[in-house]
Amino acid sequence: MEESNSNAYQVASIGKRTIAYFIDDIVVSLFLFIIFYEQLLSIYTQMQGSMDFMPMVHFLEQNSIVFILLRIIYQTFFVWQNGMTVGKMAVKIKVIEMNTGETPSFQIAFLRASLRIVSDSIFYLGYIFAYFNPLVQTLHDKLAKTIVVDV
Repeated sequence: MEESNSNAYQVASIGKRTIAYFIDDIVVSLFLFIIFYEQLLSIYTQMQGSMDFMPMVHFLEQNSIVFILLRIIYQTFFVWQNGMTVGKMAVKIKVIEMNTGETPSFQIAFLRASLRIVSDSIFYLGYIFAYFNPLVQTLHDKLAKTIVVDV
């Protein structure tokens, strides 16, 4: 972000970002529940009374790529379209490109969403960066050259 633009934005707090994260996780989980409703119902029926979790384990193994892709698509689409996912809309924060102050391009939104999966997958270590960065950037923000600001 250019020096002249840096004062024009209020960096979003870690608290707002955390709330947005959980709201987005709920939204994506609802999408997954709708998509896999029949399979989940069948697994629930199989597990009733037996406490055999293997059908659920197999389901998770078989569909992990779908889960990851849905999260990437969700994050990419909403951040690319208006800089805000449903969670970010709820807490009134937005992702912008640092260099331009604009809503991220498709490529930047996709890069950020893909790197976000890495941040999530490695014990959420990518999020710890936000605590040590004056711009509250996570690893995926830093690498995608984005920042999350209050609307």
